[in-house]
Formats: sequence, structure tokens, C-alpha cells
Amino acid sequence: MRKVILVRPEGPRNVGMVLRTATNFGSVEVLLVAPRRASMLVNPDFEQMSHGVPNARGRVRVVETLDEAIAECTHVVGFTARARRHRPFQDWREAAPEVGAIGAKDDECVGLVFGNEVEGLGSAETDLCHRLVHIRTSGEHTSINLSMAVGIGLFGSYLDEGVVVKAKPHNALRGNARLYLKEAMKDTFAQIARSDSVRVDIVNSIERVISSAPLESRDGRAWHAILRALGNYKVPGDYNIEDAQPRRARRAEALARSNSRTEPEPEERGQGEAGE
Repeated sequence: MRKVILVRPEGPRNVGMVLRTATNFGSVEVLLVAPRRASMLVNPDFEQMSHGVPNARGRVRVVETLDEAIAECTHVVGFTARARRHRPFQDWREAAPEVGAIGAKDDECVGLVFGNEVEGLGSAETDLCHRLVHIRTSGEHTSINLSMAVGIGLFGSYLDEGVVVKAKPHNALRGNARLYLKEAMKDTFAQIARSDSVRVDIVNSIERVISSAPLESRDGRAWHAILRALGNYKVPGDYNIEDAQPRRARRAEALARSNSRTEPEPEERGQGEAGE
């Protein structure tokens, strides 16, 4: 089990963000030690930043002292940016695997202690920690926002498998559907070639690229939309290809008929232009 302990926090926005972050990493209790604002958990900023967390106020416990906050903890880790005399502190990246392994045990409770946004942890508070760690940063900017530091701490000590969001799979463009696209592209783009040699290059390029490219069915739909915009309304049967989707063929034929009906005759276009 793990606890996130914020000592003398000042910003309700930070507290709300910490709570929201804690819900991403398993069973994590959030405790506030002597917060600077008595109204911290009813502040609109807290409510805004903890949006989406059920019973947000009820998931945060307020205590008066750090001793009380760590009473149940078997291992206490203090995050600090300042070296302490006679107290070595570790890079969090090195300490995180061991701390995570401790927190994963049923009979252990790890407390991750973070100081005030401005002052950090005091000496009396770091004396209560079993281990001191720091989050290494570049020299350009050494200060890390409190809620971001908590997120780094929780992520580093999170050993559960968690949830991996997988992208929605798309169907690959295969067989006759790919062949139909190739023939339609050759038919359309070869017509704009200004010489036989250019026409051969276009056809060969389409054959080489479309045959091996990792295309999906949505790519095929997009390219056929482009080809229709260029005037190619042919269906697979026009290229002696069996269409596995007869509905698509009927739709393409309907589009072709509709296009031929709406296309004005040359005489009509001349009259329209003259009348403008």
C-alpha cells in the first residue's frame, strides 16, 4: 500500500491534481498535513482539478502532524531538492524499484512525503523519513511543480500491470480491394502523363508502392474518394475484378449516374457563361 503525504500544502489546485493523479496508480491514500488553507477541500480550484474523481473530498484525509500521517507506514520516503547534512539522498530513478517492491507487499505501507510548494520539507520532517530521494532535473530549471513531482513518484513506484489502452484495429487492404485500387490509380494517373516514358514510370511506381505499402481499408476509401473527384467512377468489374462488396459497386454506379446527370452539356455551359 502507498500513501501520498503533502506537508503544509498551499494550493488547492495542486491538491486536486495530486488526488486525480493518485487515482491513476492503484490504491493510494492522500493525506494533508496542516494545510495552509482550512477551506482547501471546498475550494472551487480543488473541485475543478479533481474533476472526475468520485467523492473527491472524502478521499483526502487531513491531519495535524507528519507523525500522525506516517503512523501506519513501514517505510517513509521524503522527496527533497536539497541535500541534508549527514543524510544521503538517492536519485529517485535508482530508489523507485526497491520502494515499489516494498509497497507491493500486503504487510507493508509506503509513505511518499512531499513538502510545501515554496519551502519544501523542513529538517524535522526529513528526520522522520527512512529514506530521502530527489528527482533529477536539468540545470536550466530545477523546480518541479508539486503535482508533477507526485506523479513522477507514483509512476516510479507503480508495479501493477495496469491498463494498456490499445488503438482500435483497422482492417488491412487485401486481395481484390488492393488490386482494384491499383488499377483505378493506374487508369486515372497514367492519363495525365505527357509522354509514354512518364506513363510507364507512373504505372510502375503505383504497382511497386501500392503492392507493398501497409494500407488499411480506410486508406482505400480515401484514395477512391480522390479518384472519384478526378472523374474515375469505375467499379471493380470495369477492370475484370470480382468485387467482394457488391453494395460498394452499386453505390459507385449510382454516383457515376448522378454525376453524368448533373454535368451540364457544353452548350449549356456556354449559355451560362454568356448570361453572367
